[in-house]
Amino acid sequence: MSLNKLVDMQEALSQAKTLEELQTFVEGLRDVYDIENLVYHSVNASGGQYAALTYAPDWVERYIDKGYERIDPVVQGCYKCFTPIDWKALDWSNKASRDFMGEAVDAGLGNQGFSIPIRGPSGQFALFSANQKDTDEAWAKYTDERVGDLILIAHYLNEKALEIEGGPSQGPVRALSPREKDTLTLLALGHNRAGVAEALQISENTLRVYIESARFKLGASNTVHAVAMAVTYGLIVV
Repeated sequence: MSLNKLVDMQEALSQAKTLEELQTFVEGLRDVYDIENLVYHSVNASGGQYAALTYAPDWVERYIDKGYERIDPVVQGCYKCFTPIDWKALDWSNKASRDFMGEAVDAGLGNQGFSIPIRGPSGQFALFSANQKDTDEAWAKYTDERVGDLILIAHYLNEKALEIEGGPSQGPVRALSPREKDTLTLLALGHNRAGVAEALQISENTLRVYIESARFKLGASNTVHAVAMAVTYGLIVV
């Protein structure tokens, strides 16, 4: 995807004023990125939900009626992490998960997918997923070429959805220092504090200073919140 195309997508998204227009945007994004399915799904702290997606309506209705979010490895796996997850890296070992995927494929979903977890203000959680029928080799090539763009679009889309819904705003964000960015990036990638300190060749006490400074600048309630905000606002890329 060229830089101009990405800028065009961001500009198109900035023009959206309603949730219906976000649905239209997702449909257009699917065509631009030459992908079979794209899904944005958001749940706020009070349980309110919104989705913009390209799955067949019959599958969406079945998914909701059966409460498949309780067994869907994509939802369960992404809730525990910050970084994009290829679906084949998830745990599909139990029968319920395998049966679920079989039904999904029968309903027209592809066998490949990746999802981007997003955490917004006041406990909001969202997923942005891409799905396609493809070989492992072709899918790896596709994700290598486009996942960076889709990560950015996912966070812009989430910000726009929150704006339209009148959700809480994070307010202005102060710039992070290079060390603060390094710290939050490594934490977002799953390193523990000891591993981050070792990678940066600093003491854990010094690391704590960087974390607390970043939290203060971002107005974050804890370290996890700080990492989520840094990713959401594009201060770090993971």
